[in-house]
Amino acid sequence: MNAPCIICVAITGSLPRKADNPAVPITVSEQIESTHAAFEAGASIVHAHVRNDDETPSSDPGKFAALKDGVKKHCPGMIIQFSTGGRSGAGQTRGGMLPLGPDMASLSVGSNNFPTRVYENPPDLVDWLAAEMVFHAIKPEIEAFDLSHILKAADMHRRGQIKDTPYVQFVMGVKNAMPADRQVFDFYVQTVKRLFGEDAQWCAAGIGANQMVLNEWSVSSGGHARTGLEDNIRFNKAQLAPSNAALVQRVADICAQHQRPVATPSEARRILRIT
Repeated sequence: MNAPCIICVAITGSLPRKADNPAVPITVSEQIESTHAAFEAGASIVHAHVRNDDETPSSDPGKFAALKDGVKKHCPGMIIQFSTGGRSGAGQTRGGMLPLGPDMASLSVGSNNFPTRVYENPPDLVDWLAAEMVFHAIKPEIEAFDLSHILKAADMHRRGQIKDTPYVQFVMGVKNAMPADRQVFDFYVQTVKRLFGEDAQWCAAGIGANQMVLNEWSVSSGGHARTGLEDNIRFNKAQLAPSNAALVQRVADICAQHQRPVATPSEARRILRIT
């Protein structure tokens, strides 16, 4: 049997709004409901942002706490991953929810260009976020927007700033950052295996129309896959995505085509060494 594929669902993000797609979950209750449906469709990780009532990004620990409690109640065993991304706050406010002790948290270890701004991840903030994750026993997911970010993760691992073998997610298709390029993708996979071992686990996320492309590349290459309305509000050119669950189901169908079972939450925890 081929190795199980972990499906991560990025339910909300910081940018999509109801005006873009009515299915985008904004309130905590909407996020819990959307996560539960995605969980039922096969997602074993939820990548979570929170929003203010006016749909703007938030880093409010109270909202994260309510979301965590709801997901734990309605999605038994699901891995909860909080975002520490730069659109939700500045400086150490980006990690203000880490004392809540989620299973995982995203960690961007370097800066890069976004469509209209620089996505800043200064070294002192990266070091602080990593230290908080070590202190609270949170597994980081390295969001690699560039090759240098994979190499930086390796350096941090050597220094003990990342305790376990780094779990790297390739993010491709962000305008002004790394496009969805198959040769680059293959080199990323080779680099992870060279630096962290042949059995190192990795994931990939495609932005916008690249979502399904990266899903296919990841599943067929033995990696894990991220999907969700954060990354793409459309199901195809003619249709908005009806839900996060529909996007998860599409990845599950790709897994079936490649004879890869969809990882259960317990299998995902075993694969990623999360208790």
